[in-house]
Amino acid sequence: RRGGWTLEEDLILINYIANHGEGVWNSLAKSAGLKRTGKSCRLRWLNYLRPDVRRGNITDEEQQLIMELHAKWGNRWSKIAKHLPGRTDNEIKNYWH
Repeated sequence: RRGGWTLEEDLILINYIANHGEGVWNSLAKSAGLKRTGKSCRLRWLNYLRPDVRRGNITDEEQQLIMELHAKWGNRWSKIAKHLPGRTDNEIKNYWH
């Protein structure tokens, strides 16, 4: 299936992960009954649906930390994201660019 995710698909994914946990994403997509790829399910969960994902503007403190860590590690976005709880590597990369 292509296109945007529907609310129904989001709820199926959220409920499946709540009951069974994360796992092999391709198997999860099939087991949950979603007509999506495992990669699509993984990205949807990690970047949008996870309960601890922080949305909104990057704070001044976060911006300073991103700049310091980027100077230290370069474009290692997932490594940088580990130091910013709730922020995704994709969000940090997009902010940088």
